[in-house]
Amino acid sequence: MPYELIDHTADLGIAVTAGDIHELYETAAHAMFEQIIEAGALNGREKTTLSITGMDRADLMINWLRELLFFWNGRELLVKRTQIQQVTDTGIAASIWYDPFDPQRHEILSDIKAVTYHGLRVEQTEHEWRALIIFDV
Repeated sequence: MPYELIDHTADLGIAVTAGDIHELYETAAHAMFEQIIEAGALNGREKTTLSITGMDRADLMINWLRELLFFWNGRELLVKRTQIQQVTDTGIAASIWYDPFDPQRHEILSDIKAVTYHGLRVEQTEHEWRALIIFDV
């Protein structure tokens, strides 16, 4: 499994590992939405593109996940899949597949309120990329 849940008081944490930086951001998005809804319940029928910026890789991770979380919290859209086209130290260009929330079809598992800077890490090791992200639930 490319991510694991971390026990954290009153919050939810994930530790993500990936072979490359593109996969790291994609897996973090997938992991966040798997906490919100069963991924199999989504079809990803609609698609859009996003461009996100940040001051560095960690800030970029926060802005990336916050923008995706706004799909749910602000627009009632559930993200099925992301595909990073380009990533730099300060920017992401990505495609997003999503479904509008349908209370007849979608059971919400957890309510993530925010992505936090608390304990945030995005780093490259000799063999992989790693991120630690804490969510306010």
